[in-house]
Amino acid sequence: MSREDRQTADEQMAEGPGPIGLYPWLLVATGAVRDVQHGVASPAWLAGAGLAAFAAAYMSSLWIGLKLHRRRTSLVLVALLAALAIALSIGFRHNMYSLFPLTSIACGALVPWYEPPGRPWAPLSVAALANLAALLGWIQGASAGDVFTLWYGTGLSGFVVAVIMKLTATIRQLRDTQEELARSAVEQERLRFARDLHDLLGHTLSLMVVKAQAVRKLATRDPELAAQQAADIETVGRQALTEVRQAVTGYRGRGLTAELDGARTALADAGIGAVVRQEGPPLPPEPDALLGWVVREAVTNVIRHSGARSCEIAVRYRGGTASAEITDDGRGGPTVHASSGHGLGGLAERTSAAGGTLDAGPRRGGGFTLTAKVPVTGDESSESRGESRGEEVSA
Repeated sequence: MSREDRQTADEQMAEGPGPIGLYPWLLVATGAVRDVQHGVASPAWLAGAGLAAFAAAYMSSLWIGLKLHRRRTSLVLVALLAALAIALSIGFRHNMYSLFPLTSIACGALVPWYEPPGRPWAPLSVAALANLAALLGWIQGASAGDVFTLWYGTGLSGFVVAVIMKLTATIRQLRDTQEELARSAVEQERLRFARDLHDLLGHTLSLMVVKAQAVRKLATRDPELAAQQAADIETVGRQALTEVRQAVTGYRGRGLTAELDGARTALADAGIGAVVRQEGPPLPPEPDALLGWVVREAVTNVIRHSGARSCEIAVRYRGGTASAEITDDGRGGPTVHASSGHGLGGLAERTSAAGGTLDAGPRRGGGFTLTAKVPVTGDESSESRGESRGEEVSA
């Protein structure tokens, strides 16, 4: 079966049985029709008119309820069906009792089936109708076997239809939920890509702007150094293209080591003194990538907004927790707004999703501090066990 055929079958199942699919069950009443034809039901004209009214009410109730979705009108017609079945069974007996299973089918198809704390009205109405039919047959002197057959046939026919309608509604609800989840996943992926693109290009473009300014200043004084800076711009641009391609394919970052190396270079080119400290063993891939994003965004903000003369980056991994702290002596910067979706807000969302925390704000004595802490699970920790390291690099 092709994908299109499966989709069509799923849609038909979600739509459930229509009125046309339930009309053939009128053949159950052929015995009652024969009673009218053979004069068993007398007067025949009255019995025939009653059967015609029952058939019309049966077909109308299903069409109005399942096609036009006018529930109240359909339920009124179901009540009329029950009244006709009772009246015809009392008045003419014999095969007129076959009208009760048909009424039960209409009940199962049209009476709503509410979940708790409500009550399952569809099976309750079917059960009540089956009991009523059995009681009526017993009062009119039917045998025990006939009473049981009438009760069982009435209850089973309506209950099966009620279960099918309930299953159909559940399938429809699941399909709607699946579509909503798909839409949500698309929105989340759009947000992820926008956030990744912002984090990638924001840092890279800031670095290119700094180097372009250096080229402009050195063009007349030191052409050789200006050419070197221009070559750096070309290298950074190529790296940006690579990172964008990686982001498009779902790659989430370059990793902490690469970001620390890039931070040293960017800070030095911006005339900001950099001190980088690392303590502990190498990090597992996921927290390594996340803290790499933290370092990238924090250093980008230092270069863009702080006006700082020095910046210190401290990365620590011990006690099942990895952290990155970036401190500068500038004029301060923005605080964390997790709802923004980009920049520090995007970092807050990433860190929170990993079970960590992100704090950012001015520090005493001036400057700005950003601190990210991420838990490292036991499995991740075991993968990254090795010699503890401690290093400090100044630029």
